[in-house]
Amino acid sequence: MKLKILAGIAALILAPAAIAQSGERIAVFTKNQTNPFFQVLRMGADSAAKQMGATTTHLIPTKPDSIPEQMSLIDDVVIKKPSAIVFTPVDVKAMVPGIQKLNAAGIPVVNVNDRAEGGKFVAFVGSSDHALGVATGRYLLQALGGKGSVIIIEGVKGSGASAERVRGFQDALKEFPQVKLLASQPGNFQRLQALQVMENLMQTHAQIDGVLAANDSMASGVIEALEGANRKSQVIGINGTKEAIDAIKAGKLLATGDYNGYLQGCVSTMAAIRELRKLPVPKEVIFPPTVVHKGNYQPLDVPLESRSCPKWEDVVKEAAKS
Repeated sequence: MKLKILAGIAALILAPAAIAQSGERIAVFTKNQTNPFFQVLRMGADSAAKQMGATTTHLIPTKPDSIPEQMSLIDDVVIKKPSAIVFTPVDVKAMVPGIQKLNAAGIPVVNVNDRAEGGKFVAFVGSSDHALGVATGRYLLQALGGKGSVIIIEGVKGSGASAERVRGFQDALKEFPQVKLLASQPGNFQRLQALQVMENLMQTHAQIDGVLAANDSMASGVIEALEGANRKSQVIGINGTKEAIDAIKAGKLLATGDYNGYLQGCVSTMAAIRELRKLPVPKEVIFPPTVVHKGNYQPLDVPLESRSCPKWEDVVKEAAKS
């Protein structure tokens, strides 16, 4: 069943989780400590665990998106053996052997955010990166009137999210033949690297009308570079972070594709706990693309601390509609 709903040594970081009522211990793997999207996802996981009387432990590489560090974390967690795992692979291919280790250890795993290319999972929870790329890309290109020149700032090479978002951008560009793609370069999902890439591209290209950034952090770096050079360009990002909402309010960011990070954290953790309690879990929970812009950002303009996870009954209700 496919569910569509709205909306050095690696570090072991313990989240401020709830006091366990039922004793389930959920280990949550995310890709890095710097990307605001994963910070929001972790908050959603903590909220779901608290709601259901479980605890969360967060396992995050100290070096962003480090394959060796995440593999080391897997080796450690196999020994400590939590009740279940919520897992975002730093690389959808390279982490398959690690996922297979978790499978061999008999630990239930829910795959969240980046769809791994191998291993066995209770469920996959995420959004369509390709659909988000198309929707946000189309929004920017329409704002440009279907004309002009743009660049793409990609994420990390080898990242399924980056590849699919860029593919979505490229498919959106096919709808606007009068828009010229000047360059497509990686910013590795990092603000500073995107800033540096943008600075270099501005030296090469005197006119850049639009920038399609594969996440909000890179979009922020692009905006900073534009401001530093006293240049103007329409910029979009992806993830729907608070940083992006603030930039939209300030008129600096045109739009962001809402990747539902908080809900991904909520639902993936809920799915893991439900599996442990032998309750039904759909095989896929896919969030549809939503473009957030100056006309509709208000519902997301709230403190994260005030958000709460949906009731599972509401999740099931939405599943019945799909």
